Amino acid sequence: MDRPLIRVAHAGVGGWGKNVVRVVGELADLAWVCDTEAARRAEYAERYPRARVTAVFEETLADDGVRAVVIATPVPTHYELAKRALEAGKHVFVEKPPAMRAEEMEELVALAEERGLVLMPGHLLLYHPGLRKVKELVDSGALGEIACVYGNRQNLGVIRSNENALWSLGVHDLSVILWLLEEEPAEVVAYGQDFIQPGIEDVVFCFLRFPSGKVAHMHLSWLDPHKMRKMTVVGREKMVVFDDMELERKVTVYEKAPWEPVSTYGEWRTRTGDISSPKIPNDEPLRLELEHFLRLVEGGPGDHREAHDGLAVVRALDRLTQSLRSGAPA
Repeated sequence: MDRPLIRVAHAGVGGWGKNVVRVVGELADLAWVCDTEAARRAEYAERYPRARVTAVFEETLADDGVRAVVIATPVPTHYELAKRALEAGKHVFVEKPPAMRAEEMEELVALAEERGLVLMPGHLLLYHPGLRKVKELVDSGALGEIACVYGNRQNLGVIRSNENALWSLGVHDLSVILWLLEEEPAEVVAYGQDFIQPGIEDVVFCFLRFPSGKVAHMHLSWLDPHKMRKMTVVGREKMVVFDDMELERKVTVYEKAPWEPVSTYGEWRTRTGDISSPKIPNDEPLRLELEHFLRLVEGGPGDHREAHDGLAVVRALDRLTQSLRSGAPA
């Protein structure tokens, strides 16, 4: 006999939230939809007639039958809503970033651990089948020792007013970099400029150095003629590129590497071999991500790995922000 679906309350159905609630509605018993805009509440009351619709977040928390809360509201509200949900004894999925200061994220993680609750940040790219393949290549040693990782996340817009390009775009690539390398940076440097809105950087360049000697770089921009969603991992034996803008070749593996010094001229030869593109499943990352969250709700948070990974990302973002403001490494 199939188990009953987990009852979930969803907060925030604007922007990305409308995609999240769609998948929640497919995978769980969507008991509540919460949003501050009356027009959205009317739309979702019609779309999900079995769900209760409200503008008051506390109403969703007061429902003892709700086991989990999904938060996809504007970023500045994430910490406060997640904290209230955890305090109410609910498992929490919260879109990235869950908090905008390391101290706030530490508080959320401690609260989740103390109460035995799931706290899962919405780091979507960690569930992308293409990046799962990249992780497999890194972990298996197929690329050799990793030297560096760099990401390009650029577009002309969407320009936000409540977060800069680092917090809006960088959180994606940063979550992947820390996940691939499995260590936190020893030193970070960030430079940016606010061309459109005073005080909100729309172009940011980041450099990260890790204790192992690996390095990473991120180019983040809302002011670029090209839409780029690309990450490159350089190994001593092979290199791999993940390009989310490619329809078919999401992952390309290059058998290219420095080979040996040439004593005559004092230069290096490079080794160039096969170029291959493994088949990548078309599974929707958002669905895979929320399936994982619901499995954790059902089976327990385990070692709270997801929450701690989220903390590492916020910690690094916090340090990059310090560098961005001071112009010095952090």
